[in-house]
Parts: sequence; structure tokens; C-alpha cells
Amino acid sequence: MAFLSNSKLLRWRPTLHPIIPNPLLRFSTSTAEPLSEPDHSHPDPPPPPPTQPPSQPRTIPHQHPPEKLESVICRMMANRAWTTRLQNSIRSIVPLFDSSLVYNVLHGAKTPEQALHFYRWVERAGLFTHTPDTTLKIIQILGRYSKLNHARCILLDAPKKSVPYHEDMFVSLIDSYGKAGIVQEAVKIFQKMKDLGVERTIKSYDALFKVILRRGRYMMAKRYYNSMLREGFEPTRHTFNILLWGMFLSLRLDTAIRFYEDMKSRGVSPDVVTYNTLINGYFRFKKVEEAEKLFVEMKGRNIAPNVISYTTMLKGYVAAGQIDGAMKVFEEMKSCGIKPNAVTFSTLLPGLCDLDKAVEAQDVFGEMVERYIAPKDNVVFMDLLNCQCKAGNLDAAADVLKGMIRLSIPTEAGHYGILIENFCKANVYDRAEKLLDKLIEKEIILRPQNSFEMEPGAYNLVIQHLCDNGRTVKAETLFRQLMKKGVLDSVAFNNLIRGHSREGNPDSAFEIIKIMGRRGVPREADSYRLLIESYLRKGEPADAKTALDSMLESGHLPESSLYRSVMESLFDDGRVQTASRVMKSMVEKGVKENMDLVSKILEALLIRGHVEEALGRIDLLMLNGCEPDFDHLLSILSEKQKTIAALKLLDFVLERDCIINFSIYDKVLDALLAAGKTLNAYSILCKILEKRGSTDWSSRDELIKSLNQEGNTKQADVLSRMIKGKGGGPVKREGKKNSTGAS
Repeated sequence: MAFLSNSKLLRWRPTLHPIIPNPLLRFSTSTAEPLSEPDHSHPDPPPPPPTQPPSQPRTIPHQHPPEKLESVICRMMANRAWTTRLQNSIRSIVPLFDSSLVYNVLHGAKTPEQALHFYRWVERAGLFTHTPDTTLKIIQILGRYSKLNHARCILLDAPKKSVPYHEDMFVSLIDSYGKAGIVQEAVKIFQKMKDLGVERTIKSYDALFKVILRRGRYMMAKRYYNSMLREGFEPTRHTFNILLWGMFLSLRLDTAIRFYEDMKSRGVSPDVVTYNTLINGYFRFKKVEEAEKLFVEMKGRNIAPNVISYTTMLKGYVAAGQIDGAMKVFEEMKSCGIKPNAVTFSTLLPGLCDLDKAVEAQDVFGEMVERYIAPKDNVVFMDLLNCQCKAGNLDAAADVLKGMIRLSIPTEAGHYGILIENFCKANVYDRAEKLLDKLIEKEIILRPQNSFEMEPGAYNLVIQHLCDNGRTVKAETLFRQLMKKGVLDSVAFNNLIRGHSREGNPDSAFEIIKIMGRRGVPREADSYRLLIESYLRKGEPADAKTALDSMLESGHLPESSLYRSVMESLFDDGRVQTASRVMKSMVEKGVKENMDLVSKILEALLIRGHVEEALGRIDLLMLNGCEPDFDHLLSILSEKQKTIAALKLLDFVLERDCIINFSIYDKVLDALLAAGKTLNAYSILCKILEKRGSTDWSSRDELIKSLNQEGNTKQADVLSRMIKGKGGGPVKREGKKNSTGAS
């Protein structure tokens, strides 16, 4: 920062030149804009001298080492709110507010608000009468931060404060409006200068041209150019440089050529900025030969090309796809002793990469690193990495990452991702894992300033490798970092599930499935299969059944063998009812295999007394066309003296007219009679007689006798009459034949 000295007393002399950047200065910082702005690189106006006699040395008593008073005030404003107490504190340490102090405080203020508070306070408090220098300074500060209404009010109120107008104040505000894109206000301020009696010079016109041409208003620029000529102002080389730049920016090639001819006809000789602008403009219109002629002409006029000239030529050749011409210019540039800058390398390297010139790109990159020149755009490194990997030069690609570190450029997840992906594709997994370790350890993925994220092609390959080789935990660590950045890749998720399942960590795999469910990520059937099998291998059939339910909820249909594995495991573990629920799910999904296992489950349910559940399952089976072996079930229940279960099952069979072997009726009746359940035997025998006709059950007389002995004479009499009414003989056997056939 420039501070005013207290040691000189000079009258004020305005020295501010138009605040318009150099036309090719943008080439030295970025290659994004093909046309740069013309050169107005005049030095900043020197700080104004004090208008009052120098005061006593401004130092804080008892401060060691001494600190400048303006620095103390700026620090106080930065650390405290602007209040009356702060104002009193400042007043107490300042013996005299002069132009030097006020200017330097404005210059050193941390924010435009602090500068504006101070500017208004010293005036309103009667501590200082503003000068053209301090007024210009606050206008520049407010304009720089787009506080344009404040700047405009201060400018237009200047005469009321006894501050004379000066052209530099208007030029500064015009430039600020232009940078904010408010062209009409800039024009109004320019026109108002004449109304306010402010003398305009070529400086004001140059500022206006810059503003309107930046927004593509080339017709307006032509009108004001003619107006300028009518007022008797002669355009300077600087004026023509602005006009040429603006016309090329507006894609007005013919108009730019006419201005160049007008420039020569007026005897204004072009300089290096003029030629740089023309060369860049011709390249923009793909006129390579014309640009080359201008470059030769410039050297023929003994105008030495600068780094911007060579970079412009190089950029034009790259844009035209003439990489050999670009390399020729690059070598000529170095041979002339002109050092390439960051823009030079940022322009040349992408061109080499686009044309797959991997060897040349490696050489140029090595030179850039050796010169310790960091490009402004980190996309260059992505291009280099992709180019070298595409050419199979993995060592050269790895050197790009090392070069970034040497140039102190932050490496990002995307840079690592390209290398990891290509190392995996080349089966160089050890190098891929070393890079991955750095990526995880330094949490590079989680950096908020990342511009290049790791792509799925990179992390999926390395995750799959880790999961296939028993290192799923490391793979999950990587992916959890990616998840924090919003990555929800179903391929990665499913690989993690498979990896954990194979390694015998089904709980970790199931946790991944739950995360996928919460976030709506599709889950694969094969992942579920591996998870379920992992639970079964660990002897945890209940968890396997939970995983199977989750699989069904996800819309996947398990294979018949998977159903069987889960049901068998549950059955062997004594979880018959849980196995029954799996069986129910299987039947509902239309899977009709595994009926032998279904029969075992039904048998176990009936024997354990879960009769209603078993009957419900049987009913479901029959609805789906899968009738169980009733003969076997009734026979087993009778043999095991599970008479109530046998009774209910036989009643179920009779109600649904299911055909069974007649010997089974006898077996159930014998079991009931042996268990002393005469009324139950009576009831079921009556149903048999109604449904099947007469029966030759050998123990029917014994049943009647037992009923009489127990006092159930009415039931005994009914049964006797029913038997006689049916003929008392053998029952018809055509039903038996059918039942045998059905069996």
C-alpha cells in the first residue's frame, strides 16, 4: 500500500490515468477469453501531498516499536463496531487530521464500509475538509466494491463540500459502472461531465470506449468515436488499441480492419499491444496466414515480440490444430530469451494432449516443473494424466502427480482417480493401492475445495479388487468417504456386500443393504444370495431368514434352492414355525418345488400342536395346486397318538372332499378309540358315513359299546341306526381306487 508522506508540501495535481487494464494482460492470467483488453497500464496516481503543514510525529506513546497512526486507526476500525465510542477513541489519539492521514486511513481500511464511515465522520465532525485526493480515493474504493450509488452521490455532491470536480473522478466512476456491466449509467456520467462543466479529454473517451465495447456495443462506440473527432480530439495509439480490441471482441473483423487503416492514415504507429491484439483477432477468425504475416511484420518493424505475442501465436496455432507450428513458436520464444509464463504452458499442454502428443507433452511438462511455473487452470493436469494413461505411459502419468506436489498444487481426488483406474486396468494393483492409501489417509476425497471428483470407473475397479481379495474393510472405508460427498453407486454397494459375505462378515454386508434401502439404491439378487449363504455358513438361520425377507421386499424372487437352504437350516435348528413362514412366502411366490421339505414342516407343526397354523399352510398349498400327502400325515399322527391333530386334519380333509385311503380312516378311528375319545370317534365316524357311505371299520361295535358304557346311549343308538341304514356292509371301493390313483 502506498502511504502519503508528511515531509512534502505541494499543491494538488491530478495524475490519475484511466483505470483500464492492459489489453493483453489477460493473456498472462488466463486463456479462457480469446480476446484481451488493450493496454492502459499507467501507474496508480501518486498519493496526494498534504494540504496542511506537517504535524508532530504521529506515534502512540509508550509503543515500541513505533506504529504508524493510520495503521492504528485501521486496526481499531477493523476490530470494533463503528460507534460513538470508537469515534472518540480515534479522536483522542489524533492530534491533527490532515490530508495525508485521511488518505492513508481510507487506503488502509479493510472494508468499503469502514472507509465510508471514516470519510463521512471526519467531515461531519468538522475534523477535516475533504480534498480532491480523498474524494477520488473514496470513489475508487466504493467503485471497486460495486458500491456505485454511494460513489455517485459523493461525486455529484462534491461541489457542495467545496471540492472541485476533476476528470479523474468521473473516469473512475465510468470504469466502475463498466466493470459492473451497467453501460447506460456509465454513458450518463460521461454525458453529465459536459453539463457540469468538467473538461473532457481523450482519457474520458478511452474509458467510455472500454466500457461500451466490453458489452459488445460496437455501434455506440462508432458514434462516440465520430463525436470525439468532431470535438477535435485526436485518437491516440491507446485509443486505437481499445477500439481494435473491442471490434474483435464483437466479431466485427471488417470494422477492426478499417480502424487499423485509420490508425495508419493518421500517422499513429502500432506498438506491440496493437500487433498482439490484431494477431489474436485474426486467429479468432481462423485467419492463420494473416496472423503469421502480422507477426513477421511486427518483427520487421523492430518491434520485439514479448511473451504475450508468442503466447498469442501459440494459442492461435493450437486452436487451429497446427501443433507443429505451436511447438516451433515455443522453441523460437525460448531461443530469443523470452521465458514462457503460466499462460504459455496452460495453452500449449492441452493442445499437445488433445492430439495425443504424449512424449512432447511430457517434455513440456518437465520444463514447466523445472522452471517452477504453475498453470492457472488445474484442468491442464487432468489433460496430462489422461493423455499419458491413454498412451500407456503410467510412469509418466505418475510423474504428473509428483510434479503437482513439487509445484505446491493441491492434488485432488480426480487426479488420483485417473491413476488408480489405469493402474487397475493394467493389473498393477499394488501401485493402485498405494495411491488409495494416501487418498484415504489424507481424506483428499472430503476436501470441500475439490474441483475434480473421483469417477465411478476408478473407485469401482479398486473396490472390486479389494473385495475380491479379502480387503473389503478398506474398500468400505474408501466408499464411506465417497458417500459423504453424495456418491450412491449401486455397483460399489453390491461389491461391498459380496466382499463382506465372502469374508464371513454378513452383519457388515446387511448394514450396507440397509443403507441402500434408506437411500433408494437398487440391490442385486446375487448380493442377497451371497449374504444369505454367509449367514447360513455361520449357523445363523434366523438372520438368513431376515435377509431373505429383505430380498423379497426389494422385489427379487429367490431361487428354489435358496428357499430350501433357509428352510432346512431353520428346520434343523428347531425353528419350525419360522421355517413355516418361509414356506408360506415360497408358495405365495409360486415356487412349487421342495414339497418333500414342505411335508416335513407340516408334520412337525402338527406334532408340536401348531394345528391351526399347519391347516392354514395346507389350505394355501391347495389354493396353489400343491396338495400334501394326507395319508402320510394322518398315519404319522395316529401312530404318534397325536389324536387331536389327527382329528382336526381328518375333519379338514372331509370338509374339502379330499380323497384318502380308507385304511387311514380306520387308523385314525382306532387311535381315537384307544385314547378313550369316544365322542370324538363318534363325531368323525358320523362324518365319514355321511361323506363316504358305509364302512367296514372293525371296531365300530366296540365304539358303540363304549358309548353306552359312558352313558352316551343316544349317540350309540344314532350310530347303530346309521350303520344299519348304510347296509352294514363293505363300503363302495371306487373311491378307494380314485384315492390310490390320486395318491
